[in-house]
Amino acid sequence: MNRSPLPTQIIPPSLAAESNFEFDWQGKTSQASQCRSQLAAVSHCLFAPVHYQQGYRYPLIVWLHGPTSNEQELRDVMPLVSVRNYVAVAPRGTNRVEDTPRAFGWEQSAGSSNEAIRRVRHCIATAQDRFNIHTDRIFIAGYGEGGTMALRLGLEHPSEFAGVISLGGPMPTGGRPLKRIAETRKLPLLISVSPDQDRFTLERAMENVRLLHSAGSPLSLRLYPEGESLTTVMLSDVDKWIMQHVCPETVVSSS
Repeated sequence: MNRSPLPTQIIPPSLAAESNFEFDWQGKTSQASQCRSQLAAVSHCLFAPVHYQQGYRYPLIVWLHGPTSNEQELRDVMPLVSVRNYVAVAPRGTNRVEDTPRAFGWEQSAGSSNEAIRRVRHCIATAQDRFNIHTDRIFIAGYGEGGTMALRLGLEHPSEFAGVISLGGPMPTGGRPLKRIAETRKLPLLISVSPDQDRFTLERAMENVRLLHSAGSPLSLRLYPEGESLTTVMLSDVDKWIMQHVCPETVVSSS
C-alpha cells in the first residue's frame, strides 16, 4: 500500500514564517489576500484546485491537521485527495506542542473547542472571500486528534457542515458531543480506522460505531491495516466518499 509523504514536521525552511499562505496545486505560494472577516487573524493554509473555474461552486474541505503538525500539512494531503475537485483550507491547531518547533495540536477542552470553531469559521470565510464556494458542500475532516476535533465540531454544529471525516480519530469524550442528536441524524459521517493499541483500538472503534448508530447518525466505516498512518488509499477514499454525496450519480476520479 502506498503511503502518503506526511512527515511530522512539514514546513520547509522557505515557508517557516508565521504569515498565512495560499498555494495552488503545484505548491506555489503567495501572501494571503485580505479577508472580509474582521475576526483576529488565524494562521491557515489555503489550497486552490488546478484549472479553477470561477463560474463553478466548489465543495470546500476544512482540514484539521494531525498531532505535532500544523496547517501546512494541507500541502501534502490535498494532492492525494484530489487536485481539481475541491478548494481546501486548514487552520492551525489551538495548542502549541512543547519542545517541538512549529507543532500544534487540538486539545479536547471547552476552551479549545470554542477556539477551534472560531478558527474554522474564519477559514471558511477566508475561502469564500477568495473562491466560489458551494455553501451547502462544506466538509470538515481531520487526522488523529484533528479527526477527533472534526467530529466534535461537526456534531456540535451540524448545520454548518455537509459531512464529517475522521481519519484515525476516535469519538470525542466529555462536553456532550451528541447534545444535538436530532440534528446530527442528517449529518453524514466517515470514520476511517487503522487499529492502534496505544491510541485507537479496534474495540474502541466498534464502541464508537455502536454509539453513533444508536444515535441515528448516517455512518460509513473504513478499516485499514493495523498501525497504518495516512496512506494514498485512505485519502483517495475521502475523495470518493465526498463525491458520492456531492454527485451521487457520478463519482469523479481524483487524478
